[in-house]
Amino acid sequence: MTQPPNQPPNEPPNQPPAGPPAGPPSGGFGAPQDPPPGGFGEPTPPPADPFAKQPPPAGPATGGYGSPPTPPAGGYGSPPPPPPGSYPTPPAPQPNGYGYPQAPQPGYGYPQGAPGQPGQPGQPGQPGYPGQPGMPQQGYGYPTQPMYGAPQPGPAGSGGGGKKFSTQMQIIVAAAVAVVLIIGAAVVYTSTRGDDDKGDQASTSGSTGGSEGKDGEGKGSEGDGLAGGSEKAPGSTKSKVAFQLPQPEVASVTSVKGSWLTDKAYVKSGVNEVVAHDRDKGTKLWSVPVPGEVCGASRHMTKDYKSAILFKEGKPTKEKKYPACNQVGVVDLAVGKLLWSKSVTAATGGDRPVQFNEVTLSGTTVAAGGTSGGAAFNLTSGAELWKPKVGADRCYDMGYGGGEALAVVRKCGSYDSPQLTIQALNPATGAPLSSYQMPAGVEYASIVSTKPLVVAANVGDTAGDGSAISDFFSIDAATGKLTVRISADAEKYAARCGSTDVENCRAAVVGNNRLYLPTEDHDGTSEYGDTNEVVAFDLTTGKLLGGRADAGDRYSLVPLRMDGTNVIAYKKPPYDKGGQIVSIDGETFKQTLLMENPGDEAVRDAETLFSIDHSELLYGEGRFYLSKQLISERRDSQADEKLYLVVGFRTD
Repeated sequence: MTQPPNQPPNEPPNQPPAGPPAGPPSGGFGAPQDPPPGGFGEPTPPPADPFAKQPPPAGPATGGYGSPPTPPAGGYGSPPPPPPGSYPTPPAPQPNGYGYPQAPQPGYGYPQGAPGQPGQPGQPGQPGYPGQPGMPQQGYGYPTQPMYGAPQPGPAGSGGGGKKFSTQMQIIVAAAVAVVLIIGAAVVYTSTRGDDDKGDQASTSGSTGGSEGKDGEGKGSEGDGLAGGSEKAPGSTKSKVAFQLPQPEVASVTSVKGSWLTDKAYVKSGVNEVVAHDRDKGTKLWSVPVPGEVCGASRHMTKDYKSAILFKEGKPTKEKKYPACNQVGVVDLAVGKLLWSKSVTAATGGDRPVQFNEVTLSGTTVAAGGTSGGAAFNLTSGAELWKPKVGADRCYDMGYGGGEALAVVRKCGSYDSPQLTIQALNPATGAPLSSYQMPAGVEYASIVSTKPLVVAANVGDTAGDGSAISDFFSIDAATGKLTVRISADAEKYAARCGSTDVENCRAAVVGNNRLYLPTEDHDGTSEYGDTNEVVAFDLTTGKLLGGRADAGDRYSLVPLRMDGTNVIAYKKPPYDKGGQIVSIDGETFKQTLLMENPGDEAVRDAETLFSIDHSELLYGEGRFYLSKQLISERRDSQADEKLYLVVGFRTD
């Protein structure tokens, strides 16, 4: 669902977090529960696929999200039925791959009907029969199948009636089963062994949600899983509160967009200013005042810590309650200085300064865009590189994506029938290097990455969850040709983009020629709380790759950024624990715990006050900061609450 320009955020700032569950089951917290029918140890039915809403299609696997379909009974790749009167040989255990059962459960998935009835596991040709030769392995999201290896009953009534199970045959089958179970147990042990085991696994867990790390002391494995990035696991991953900055008292909704982390300071926009704080203590190092609200900020900065901001032309007055966001400036974040600021007029719009919605930075070019068109300036001098110009075709630059390259979303046509074009630009002149025309009917698009060029859009308004994403487009920036279009069902994946903002996507990160996305939260194995995973798509083929990073019970993974070839992610915590920061190996999906925040109630409350969708999250060098983008007047219900602009954590 798209939104008109300048629409306020979907979620009001300072909204209190959802409270904990109503309480534990009757009997008191920790009280033992009544055993299931059949006594303790009765197997629990396998959980249903949390994502699939209907059975897999009958067609061939496409490499997309979900599981490959099951071939029909007796089809190609199915084991041949045993000869009449004989018993099937127990299949050999499969390698410890993705989707393999993690622990043998007595009777898990045992058939509910009589032998030979539909739904009995382990029968060739039945849905869910694991490891069939020639059949693609299970894809992500498919429920794990029960461990197999036990002898299966022979076909009833075949060949005029089966032979009796002879003593010799019993001995042979029993011996085979014993071997299979021993090997299977070894495989399960390998897949579930703890962090102290040093074997290189293709598993995705690493430090699982809720764990305290190695030896229970919050210690990470030094350098473990971090070969592809600069962030290293500290000696102790247990963090402490570095500082908490109170929220300024304001009379109305006020923008405080922008936060950056330098080698010496955490820099955050405040009310009509940009302020630097000591990274560990929060003490003010410097402040740069600006005439009005900071209404936009680039998330990129140069190697010597310069970045771009937008701010309003002044403070609200009785005569002008809503000053325009039309000032562009560059701040030196190392020394605390506004290097330059200016407005710009449109080439065809008279003397009124153009309003902007967002600003970005690429190389030495600062580019600002909005519904009135786009402009660009030299980072050092502030000299205009180009200014908004609306031609006869009514085309204009909606906004830009920066970073390693510069790209633009350009809109043409009428409001009712827009046509969007994605262009890679020469950052010095604004000249298009290539162009790709988005599908008809796409009203807004967001640039996830400029190198490689990846764009998100809501095609046909099919993403009805407000995420503004139904598909990702991997584009060859050199030629403007579409490499691949990746369908990302909004009900399965949890990345989000701003409907009207070009460079405002969250939880979607690009690296290693892959697009990393979190899945939507779904039921975990615990009674309370959900969980999710991070998966990856190949940007050349569009295929969902094997492997995933699991958040762990009651945690939810949110990718923040790339660190070399690794993914830095935040684990949103359950109501009774602190959040975590992990590094995910971009190839193996193995996780390394970098930080675990305190579980004290007061600290938890402060951390969970920040909505992930409407806050800025920064992690670097053992420090993690959550900050707000919008603040508002204190409500009556918040009279006695502590409201924070920033909460910072650090490890020793």
